[in-house]
Amino acid sequence: MAPRRAPALLLALLLTVLVASCGTADTGTRTMARALPPDVGFTHPGVLVGEAQLDAVRERVTAGKQPWLSAYLAMRDSKYGSYKYRPEAYASVDCPGGDHPVRPAQGCVEEREDAIAAYTQALLFSVTGKQQHAVKAREIMDAWSARMRRHTEEDSGLQTGWAGSTWARAAEIVRYGDGAGWPADRVRRFEHMLRTAYLPTVTQKVPDYNGNWDLVMTDAAIGIAVFLNDHKAFDHALQRFRERVPAYFYLEKDGKVPLTPPGSTVNTPQKLTTYWFKQTVFKDGVSQETCRNFKHVGYSLAATAHVAETAWHQGVDLYGEVKDRLKAALALHARYQSGETAPAWLCGGKVDRNMGPDLEVALNHLENRLDVSVPAAHKLAVKTRPAGTDGLFVSWETLTHAGNPGP
Repeated sequence: MAPRRAPALLLALLLTVLVASCGTADTGTRTMARALPPDVGFTHPGVLVGEAQLDAVRERVTAGKQPWLSAYLAMRDSKYGSYKYRPEAYASVDCPGGDHPVRPAQGCVEEREDAIAAYTQALLFSVTGKQQHAVKAREIMDAWSARMRRHTEEDSGLQTGWAGSTWARAAEIVRYGDGAGWPADRVRRFEHMLRTAYLPTVTQKVPDYNGNWDLVMTDAAIGIAVFLNDHKAFDHALQRFRERVPAYFYLEKDGKVPLTPPGSTVNTPQKLTTYWFKQTVFKDGVSQETCRNFKHVGYSLAATAHVAETAWHQGVDLYGEVKDRLKAALALHARYQSGETAPAWLCGGKVDRNMGPDLEVALNHLENRLDVSVPAAHKLAVKTRPAGTDGLFVSWETLTHAGNPGP
């Protein structure tokens, strides 16, 4: 991969500023900031996966190492990895809310699956160097940028979050990949699509929605911001992350009751109990949706890690601000997802164990960058490898992140 990095002078200036200000030292390899200064360029590729990680994936797969080889083969042999994959683009994607919507959905599944296919083909191109995969990824993205104009209906925010986050990952790899050959005019058209049909929706404030909405929308927003080289959108995503994550994953240091994000109307004990799905006892690691089901907690764990990982590649250490919450949430949910009997204080002793392939990115940072042990989560991740795709916004993360910390 050929990254477009900030000029050396600007990088030197950034390091000088950070050492003198609020930056905190990483494991000794670099200094991490709380924000990316506006005169410093973005690092590419740098949406969820960076150049060093992609290089490591290629080397491990080529050498036949596990679990990366089996993860690669699962990805290659999926429907998303086929050269015959055909996109089905829509001008308007309409996603009504609820289990039994009055109006039929249009293009929702197609959009999510096409975005996953584009990302899959981009990863296949990165691993193999085969031009056919780059061509297929471009074909899918070009088909959508030629048609897509808007998202409508109640679930538009969630839909744009799911699809937008994956589009940004795919586009980042293809745009900055050696030999991918994406014409400049098509890149500009794709940029326009993300800026007009996704970014306005994923940046809307939803303080009273379930937290997985806010977090996946932020996942999309920060990825799109990096691809667009948009500092304002990037800074907005950082702020939103800092507001929502402490209000979603509880730690006892927060007080007797959970925090709430700015603008929330969850301001009475009754509303709080309803919002937390009747959970009234709060201990380290419990999340706002734990007593709803573990599937939605998994979405939130994945989205939180995605946002922090993308920021990490840009020199901003969001992980450092939430690592204790991530560790506690991973430890608690992995134990009960693995079958341990839930205590009476937690959801009345009944939990819905339906978490998806959502652990790899967060676990990688804690274990392989910070040397923080999370035994239950590690055991669960190993047991469920290779992590595939949830069909929404999480795809192939054993391949990209298992034991692959990056610089």
